[in-house]
Amino acid sequence: MAAMSEPSSFRYRWFALGDLNGFWALAFDNLAVLSYLAGILIGVFGFPADVVFSRMFPGTAFGVLFGDLVYTGMAFRLAKRTRAQTITAMPLGLDTPSTIGIALLILGPAFLRLKAEGLSEHDAAMMTWYIGMATMVIIGVVKIGLSFIGNWVQKIVPQAGLLGSLAGIGLAFIGFLSFVDILRMPVVGLLALGVIFYTLVAGIGLPGRLPGVLAAVLIGTGLYYTLGPLGWAGGTYASPPSFLVQFDLPVPSLDFMDGLRPALAYLPLSIPFALLTVVGGINVTESARAAGDAYDARQILLAEAIATVVAGICGGVAQSTPYIGHPAYKRMGCRAGYTVITGVLIGLGGVLGYVSFLIGLIPRAALAPILVFVAMDIVAQTFRITPSRHLGAAALAFFPTVARLVTIKLDNPAVVPAETFQKLLALPGNEMPELLVTVALGNGFLLTGMLWGGFLAELIDRRINRSIVYLLVLAVLTSFGVVHSALEDGSMYLPWTLTGPARDLCLQFSAAYLGLAALLFLLAEAPVARAPDDD
Repeated sequence: MAAMSEPSSFRYRWFALGDLNGFWALAFDNLAVLSYLAGILIGVFGFPADVVFSRMFPGTAFGVLFGDLVYTGMAFRLAKRTRAQTITAMPLGLDTPSTIGIALLILGPAFLRLKAEGLSEHDAAMMTWYIGMATMVIIGVVKIGLSFIGNWVQKIVPQAGLLGSLAGIGLAFIGFLSFVDILRMPVVGLLALGVIFYTLVAGIGLPGRLPGVLAAVLIGTGLYYTLGPLGWAGGTYASPPSFLVQFDLPVPSLDFMDGLRPALAYLPLSIPFALLTVVGGINVTESARAAGDAYDARQILLAEAIATVVAGICGGVAQSTPYIGHPAYKRMGCRAGYTVITGVLIGLGGVLGYVSFLIGLIPRAALAPILVFVAMDIVAQTFRITPSRHLGAAALAFFPTVARLVTIKLDNPAVVPAETFQKLLALPGNEMPELLVTVALGNGFLLTGMLWGGFLAELIDRRINRSIVYLLVLAVLTSFGVVHSALEDGSMYLPWTLTGPARDLCLQFSAAYLGLAALLFLLAEAPVARAPDDD
């Protein structure tokens, strides 16, 4: 009888000492992303801080809480089914590439455009919030649909296109921008980065088994508050913020409907961001399976998709995703405790306001090294997973992202006055203006990178017909501004409505893709001389 009742007596020991290490890594990763979201909106675009902290943060943080608790439940079910005590919950948090990308490419520009149209700063910020909410709901709904066909998409589009475009974001938006923050306070930032390299990259342990992420943040923050008052930290020193408890409950609402129509203009960005997290979710589920935790990929994808919808309905503006690195958390000895603690800390922090306090307390130079490590891991994974013959195709997918970063920097009136920028977009002459070409190359960069990488990978594999299909798709999408939009704001259009240099660029780019498709078709049909070693 005892043997028969044994299966029902199994109890999963969901918390272990290793969960504390995992908690610090996962929590500070989320805090770093929230810090950059606030820094970009407030520091770069002049967004009202109260809208960011009291409107956007609560729903965004609640999405993390919801997703982490669902993933914790999955760990319990898997442990019960397999009767394994060492099951590690899938880590979930805010998606770094899309959060930074949405802030830089959707929320910030939308805010500036609305102000230029005559709205007050507060009204423009609120409308931008609605657009961000609607973007999250759109992304979540797309991810729900893709969760059922994610494996098929992964098989159709070569990894060079999918991962190459993601690596471009890691290199340019995450890694480069974070390095700038590090070197603006080099003593603080480089020492914190050195600890990250020592522990997470080189894999060397610290005394007392202190988690590397926690040590890096403590050292960087300590240096900032020690050297900053003396003027030795570099940059501008700010004293610690006051700790104020506030209560901003993320209540579900239909406010996102007000931003739905303008959010549709950003589909060339939002849909690829959704696709990348789906493909990333499939990859991390496979890595978890290889580490011994056999999660169902569709359930993992559905959970994070629903968490994104929940966040959007509750006011969130950043999507959640399963994090790369499940095997690393397993090696730390994590079970399910670290996702519970992280979810509660971030979720309640958004509601009670202490997340905003932590972001104000910890200098960006101390958090930026975490994102540099994330960027390095994204790029390294791309070149690790992508077949070696396709590495050139993955590298090709970087260039549109670099163009978009250059455009963002040049479009800043503090760098290039707005009047000068507009003149450079329409320089007279026989050649297309260099700035207009750069802007067009960066518009729709995510989708462009995917298609470029996919095209070249298929060509390398000598599947000419498939590579031609990619070129035809690029020609059609270019004609309507889905990629290579000839308009400064990257919006879509009907090609016959364009005039001047914008019309010429649209026609030339589309014709170039069609011409290259025709050339490849003719070359594929032509007889090829056989090399002696082909026999």
